[in-house]
Amino acid sequence: MTAQILIVDDDHAIRGSIQEFLTMFDYTIYTANNAEEALALLKSHHVDVIITDIIMNGMDGLEMTQIVKKNYDTDVIVITGYVSDYSYEDAINKGADDFVFKPLKFEELLLRLKRVLRERSLTQERTRMIEKLKELSITDDLTKIFNARHFYQQLENEVSRFNRNQRPISLLLIDVDHFKNFNDTYGHLEGNIALRKIAKLITACLRTMDTAYRYGGEEFTVILPETTCDSALIVAERINEIVNEELFDSDSEKKLSVSVGVSEYFPGELVTDFIKRTDKAMYIAKNKGRNQIYTLTS
Repeated sequence: MTAQILIVDDDHAIRGSIQEFLTMFDYTIYTANNAEEALALLKSHHVDVIITDIIMNGMDGLEMTQIVKKNYDTDVIVITGYVSDYSYEDAINKGADDFVFKPLKFEELLLRLKRVLRERSLTQERTRMIEKLKELSITDDLTKIFNARHFYQQLENEVSRFNRNQRPISLLLIDVDHFKNFNDTYGHLEGNIALRKIAKLITACLRTMDTAYRYGGEEFTVILPETTCDSALIVAERINEIVNEELFDSDSEKKLSVSVGVSEYFPGELVTDFIKRTDKAMYIAKNKGRNQIYTLTS
């Protein structure tokens, strides 16, 4: 993608000559007569690098640089002919990424622009890698929903929010019935396909604020903020129905079902006890014949 460059200078001749020179290198060039015009342009255009004079009518280039670095993902190269008044350190402390003295040498400006763009690209790549690693650390490899580690962290967060706001939280614990037999009969590959399908079906039943997790093996869990036990039962019933209806054809020998435990958080309850109570409800549902829902309110 072509880099977007903004040239800011109240001297028309200098601004035009920089624009003409950089246009030869296939950059997309914008220009502004002053800092105010440049800041207005940034509201509607993405800019990778600003090249700006320091001394201009109205706001100077260093003031503009501070505003740009605070509000936009844009690098800044400043230019000045006043060597005694402004130092490299002054410009860098204001947030500038590089500094060029007049009389301007276009070749030097190009080298500095390329360096800033190269470092910008490397920084963006590092940021993408960090975000990807963060995403991988909280995501289950198989189902692509959140993993158990993230579940414990988020449930702690929701309980802390409950303690501040006294808003209800409910929890579902979902176990795939007879999954070991399914794996033994059809193999782990088919088992993995089934788990991915179930994860998608569970997610399809949730609101934006709800979150689903692979708890481990063939178990899933769902955190339902702002939800009473009665409302959570409705969600559990919807999940149970959609798995029965859509996972496999009703006459398929591969037919699978789920057992769901439901509970609502009690004030002062330990998070571990909240999970255990939901887990106990799920096992009661399995012991009562599977493919059903059970809730424990005490």
